[in-house]
Amino acid sequence: MVITRTISVSTQAGTAVADITEDVKERVAQSGVVDGVVTVFVPGATGAVTTIEYEPGLVHDLAEYFDRTIPEDIHYQHEERWHDENGHSHIRASLLGPSICVPFKDTRLLLGTWQQIVFVDFDVRARERELIIQIMGESE
Repeated sequence: MVITRTISVSTQAGTAVADITEDVKERVAQSGVVDGVVTVFVPGATGAVTTIEYEPGLVHDLAEYFDRTIPEDIHYQHEERWHDENGHSHIRASLLGPSICVPFKDTRLLLGTWQQIVFVDFDVRARERELIIQIMGESE
């Protein structure tokens, strides 16, 4: 069985990190699929998804890491073509990646104790995003 749903996320400009774990749990619980895997996919080139211990210090550290390693204030060829000032956003998103798969059993996500699913939006403007949630597995 394959079920496809969405999650809506509003973000601010810059490196915005949103905990979407509860949203994903809810979609799995409502799907009728008991055991399987859920894929979270970001349709967009400046957003990414990963897992992290979602606490303020680590969220800050993650954003700071990207500021140090892929800074906004250097020249990116992407901006020559589109003039949208988000070349760094595309590179950051490509390094984290657009999707993640999480197994579940008895509708419970098999995440670690301190592990949450997060959407990271790197774009330079506030966005409304629709993430794709695809649930695959066996029903009762």
